[in-house]
Amino acid sequence: MSVMAAACPLPRTPDLPTLHDKLQGLLSFLRGALAISSAHTVDFYTKSVWQELVDLPPESVLAALRESAVEAEPREAETGSGFTELPKIFCETSQKLLSVEAFARTAKHYSVQNLGLCTPSEQLLTALQGNKRQRVDENVKAIEFMNTKKSHEVQAMSELICSIADYCGLKQIIDVGSGKGYLSSFLSLKYGLNVYGIDSSNTNTHGAKERNRKLKKHWSLYHPHSRADANGWASERPRELKVPKGVECKGDAESVQRSRLGNPDLSATDGLPDFSGSAISVIRKQQKNVLAQPAEEENLYFEDAFSLIDFLPVDAIEPTSSQVQNTEKSGLRKERRNTASKDCLMVGLHTCGDLAPSTLRIFTSKAEVKAVCSVGCCYHLLSEEFENQHKDRCANENWGFPMCHYLKEERWCCGRNARMSACLALQRVAVGQGLPTESLFYRAVLQNIIKDYYGISKCEQHVGKIYSKCSSFLEYVRMSLKKLGLDESKVSEEIIMDYYENYKPRMNELEAFNMLKVVLAPCIETLILLDRLCYLKEQDGVAWSALVKLFDPVQSPRCYAVIALKKQCDRG
Repeated sequence: MSVMAAACPLPRTPDLPTLHDKLQGLLSFLRGALAISSAHTVDFYTKSVWQELVDLPPESVLAALRESAVEAEPREAETGSGFTELPKIFCETSQKLLSVEAFARTAKHYSVQNLGLCTPSEQLLTALQGNKRQRVDENVKAIEFMNTKKSHEVQAMSELICSIADYCGLKQIIDVGSGKGYLSSFLSLKYGLNVYGIDSSNTNTHGAKERNRKLKKHWSLYHPHSRADANGWASERPRELKVPKGVECKGDAESVQRSRLGNPDLSATDGLPDFSGSAISVIRKQQKNVLAQPAEEENLYFEDAFSLIDFLPVDAIEPTSSQVQNTEKSGLRKERRNTASKDCLMVGLHTCGDLAPSTLRIFTSKAEVKAVCSVGCCYHLLSEEFENQHKDRCANENWGFPMCHYLKEERWCCGRNARMSACLALQRVAVGQGLPTESLFYRAVLQNIIKDYYGISKCEQHVGKIYSKCSSFLEYVRMSLKKLGLDESKVSEEIIMDYYENYKPRMNELEAFNMLKVVLAPCIETLILLDRLCYLKEQDGVAWSALVKLFDPVQSPRCYAVIALKKQCDRG
């Protein structure tokens, strides 16, 4: 076990009543603004979205948004208790946007940073590390197997993870949704931690093993004095754990069906492990219950999703009828579970959809998991409890959103389009990495053609990334119709170009509307992150929890980590 850093109080974070106050104000704003985030670009012209929701000159909207982008951040003194009177933003009768300036100012106020919800990463690291200093050299050469974005993320997150592990006296890390294994490899090679990289894709786990082999070779050349070497940590390799034949999983039939790994072989009927008595299901088991072999490294193991069962108590799995009487096998399973039951830190770097909230639920329900550090992404893949299409779903299912009591009592629902818009990157747009307006315009006009000539008001199929392959709108329409299986002879070249010429003067409406969605995006993300933080604050066993801005938002738009420690870890 590592030597703990000198005791240091952890930074103060907002308490639950404070978070509820922030939520109340945010929801008041979103009740009017959500219609903008919920509108789909595909339907922009077919449903007259601009006229229905804004109906202001698009030039004035764009000018106001540009001006607000260079304004100073709103001051608390300006905000008062309600910040701004909401009827001045939206019309009380038509619900249309009235004041772009007030809209932009309020949206800016309700971002994570401006609400004062973030714990500075430097402040947290200082508290966790005590008198020690283990920051990765900022000039460390980016590992050649990572791009700049991934290198930035891995170096920042791995230092924080190592600091949390030291603070809690932990050596074992579980990397949920480990993907290509970059974070797992860095934690192992740089910091000498025992890392289990768990992923639902065999392709990812096999690739991660090979990548780790290359990384290790590279590391020995460029980083000969890693912490693992300096401290002389020679990790004892855990016994290889395999699932007995015939063992089945308890748990509901659907949970993280759209985790970051997107394995096409996983179906909605696959069983899921049960992480507590209340069916906290996390990652789908692989076909045929086969485990990937642990990597042949000293302290790094990449396994598929079902191997996570080895971190569970024996009563979390259920034998088939042929095994009920087999006490010998039952005893062997129990021995393996006891061997694997070690205190650990659970982490996830850009865990998609429901995998992020499921990671938090594992943390709160399993005594062995002493801390969690989770950076989520792909909010559009979250399951929502109060979406209409889920009325037939199980009442006690663990939904991705909402998690906290406050939003459950509000029966709050964002909807997929709003969650999709939460993934828009305001900071990137602000530095000139704008939205692909022309491709969005092409798709919206195409939808009008499909509606008028094929009688299809809602197209279930996706056109996909056709725009980049086309040199003109005409070619785009032809290729799209062919992909959608529609008769191209119904629309002539003249008809297609007439649509283009008629709607081209209104492209600025679409540009202005998408900018409104971009400005609103941080508010939707704030709601999702606040929900997760409130959930952690509600748990009795959680001593400390916080939101930390971990990455540069231009390089990595999903930059916020949700961090929590159990009471055994909090020594402040």
